[in-house]
Amino acid sequence: MATRLLQHRAEDGTRSVVLAEGSAAHILPGVASVRELALRAIAAGTSLAAAAQACGTGEAVDLAAEFAAGRFLAPIDHEDPAHLVLSGTGLTHLGSAEGRDKMHREAAAAAHQTDSMRMFLEGLAGGKPADGGVGQQPEWFYKGDGGQLVGPDAALDMPPFAQDGGEEPELAGIYLIGPDGTPFRLGFALANEFSDHVTERHNYLWLAHSKLRRAALGPELLIGDAPADIHGTSRIVRGGEVIWEKPFLTGEANMSHSLANLEHHHFKYGLFRRPGQVHVHFFGTATLSYSDGVRTEPGDLFEIAAAPFALPCRNPLTREAGDPAVVQGVTVL
Repeated sequence: MATRLLQHRAEDGTRSVVLAEGSAAHILPGVASVRELALRAIAAGTSLAAAAQACGTGEAVDLAAEFAAGRFLAPIDHEDPAHLVLSGTGLTHLGSAEGRDKMHREAAAAAHQTDSMRMFLEGLAGGKPADGGVGQQPEWFYKGDGGQLVGPDAALDMPPFAQDGGEEPELAGIYLIGPDGTPFRLGFALANEFSDHVTERHNYLWLAHSKLRRAALGPELLIGDAPADIHGTSRIVRGGEVIWEKPFLTGEANMSHSLANLEHHHFKYGLFRRPGQVHVHFFGTATLSYSDGVRTEPGDLFEIAAAPFALPCRNPLTREAGDPAVVQGVTVL
């Protein structure tokens, strides 16, 4: 039975944390945020699940009804968004066996491999070290701070200069840095990493530009270990009609890197082990509507669903107002 935590905001603005086990869910008395609960667990030297159980049982919650009413927030946040880091890794998923096998044969026969192909093959060869040690480092990117993170039904807003706003259905790891600098994994969330694929495809050196965008999390934090083999569905709805839909795979069984290896290569940097920091780290995907020739439009609705999450990651696409040709000036003091 999958155990999840959700952050709830009542009509009067009161925040609370919901514990869900299977289809049953209830309020945890006396706790207002997942981060607060995690700090309690760290201080007590116990698990997040044990800290949640110790809160007792409050009012029952109808998950579907509260989700439809828009009362769930992202499952993690920080009162100071500057202390929440969004980052991710790419070229981490295997994709379909047939497609990848064909790609490998073509790459092996080619006189020159692209840097992306080299990185993928190096990860395939060394991303899951058998001895549990340090493996090949992955592609890594920075997405922003907590001001870029949105929750259920909140808009994924393209900046005026964006050339594209495309979904990336993924699993994200959620972390809190303890008082002594130890990273604690709180759990996993269903995510839409959201990128500008037109910008990225123009030149892979523009990857950093393409990733400085909003990102969305579904409402549930899955605590404990994630299943090794997760099957989900990603779709785009336009004007009430599904214009694109495709299954996606995630979890370690479908990845070229172990989660432990991806975590090591993120938290090996001291600046990511500052006490009190929250980290949302996106683990990558192999499924994109952009690869199928779909071009998204403002007003489109992204829906990403996968068990054991009961609720989807669902967000509309919008574009910020402004003229992309206006130069952002700097005032000299």
